[in-house]
Amino acid sequence: MKLVVNQRRYDVDVDPETPLLYVLTDDLKLKGPRFGCGLAQCGSCSVLIDGKETRSCVTPVSAVGEGAVTTLEGLSQLYAKEKGLAAAPALHPVQKALLDEQAPQCGYCYNGITIKAAELLSEKADPSEGDIREAMDGHLCRCGTYPRIMKAIRRAAAEMRK
Repeated sequence: MKLVVNQRRYDVDVDPETPLLYVLTDDLKLKGPRFGCGLAQCGSCSVLIDGKETRSCVTPVSAVGEGAVTTLEGLSQLYAKEKGLAAAPALHPVQKALLDEQAPQCGYCYNGITIKAAELLSEKADPSEGDIREAMDGHLCRCGTYPRIMKAIRRAAAEMRK
């Protein structure tokens, strides 16, 4: 089976019904998407497929088809491609803002929050607080840093508009 992950092509020999999460973590050794609940309820396994958030724990690898998968590791390259930058920054603006605001604590939510925020900001340059809350609905943060997450997303949006 052929996959495009973080702008690189891979051939993987797996059962087509294998959850995408397992292929990403076990076969490709990526660390961004994480197993959380296994039921697509928490968001920790989130990836982008053709720019749209997808819960990889319940998505069979065969469902990806010709789609381009972006994980946490590939967000800065995707950002550079979207913005036409010559080189990718070390971190996507959302990643940088989350760190600057000290939003991630245990790391459980970091992947999903980052993926979803990147999707939101690629669609809405200046989201309202309501837009952010709606987008983050279904992403669980065990440490309860939701105010910092909100502040970080607003910070990333402002940075991306410059």
